[in-house]
Amino acid sequence: MTFSRRQMISSTSAAAMSLALPTTTWAQSSLDSGETRLDTLSDGNLVLPRSFSLGETPPAGTDAILAEYGITGDAFTPDCNVTLLRTADRTVLFDVGAGQEFMPTAGKVLDAFDALGVDPYDVTDVVFTHAHPDHLWGVLDDFGDLMFPDAAYHIGRSEWDYWTDPNTVSTIDQGRVTFAVGAKNRLSQISEQITLFEDDQEILPGVLSRLTPGHTPGHMSFEVQIGGESVMIVGDSIVNHHIAFAQPTWLSGSDQDAPLAAETRVSLLDQLSQSQMRLIGFHFPGGGLGRVERRGDGYYFVGEQS
Repeated sequence: MTFSRRQMISSTSAAAMSLALPTTTWAQSSLDSGETRLDTLSDGNLVLPRSFSLGETPPAGTDAILAEYGITGDAFTPDCNVTLLRTADRTVLFDVGAGQEFMPTAGKVLDAFDALGVDPYDVTDVVFTHAHPDHLWGVLDDFGDLMFPDAAYHIGRSEWDYWTDPNTVSTIDQGRVTFAVGAKNRLSQISEQITLFEDDQEILPGVLSRLTPGHTPGHMSFEVQIGGESVMIVGDSIVNHHIAFAQPTWLSGSDQDAPLAAETRVSLLDQLSQSQMRLIGFHFPGGGLGRVERRGDGYYFVGEQS
């Protein structure tokens, strides 16, 4: 499935851990253990034609699943949830949002920073799940300077290698060429501040990397310790709260390696449903925080946002 950025834009015409309800639409869900606080921040939303994920001929049963979630029409408008972790000595941002050059409905994360009283200069670390535009392009401000100039940057080695490889722009599918060019340009600007890491590595205190490939070649999720519990930041390894849960084996055009992404998704959903570990999905509703519940042959996202 190929789909250009131009087409995307045109289509727009627990005891130790307590859940805090949002005070604004920008700072959405919070977990606070007393010493560590995690907030999900809205970067706005995307507007995508259904065919971007489902193709021109969706599988039988697609409309019924979407109707259960009140999704009708020809467009998806997924939320974009950036995650902010604050400890005694660190302010860590997981993904940076889309910035101002990708889609007019996204790139709003600084409004969330204002709502929380956090300054971009406060950010000590930026951790990327992957290098797609809505997760990476916000690394630069309107003038092409670093949005978080005092931060150290962290990305999985295989993800870095893929997007900085000069051959990627000629081997990626045509609809994602702008993704490749944009990623290479932006990653080059943080090359002197970047730390590369592998799977199953404690990249920061209380932050463990989990390789979850398929959406991109080196996509990473992160298990984050909050008090006596953990939360899994899944990025786009589970790309939505409806089809991906109800029919996780279905292939999605939003994934670069769709069969591998489906394999990753099934494994992750099974793990999370059994462990009942909270998760945060980048494109899930209500801030993205919740749990996975097994229902028949599929799964269900139980959000923790009223």
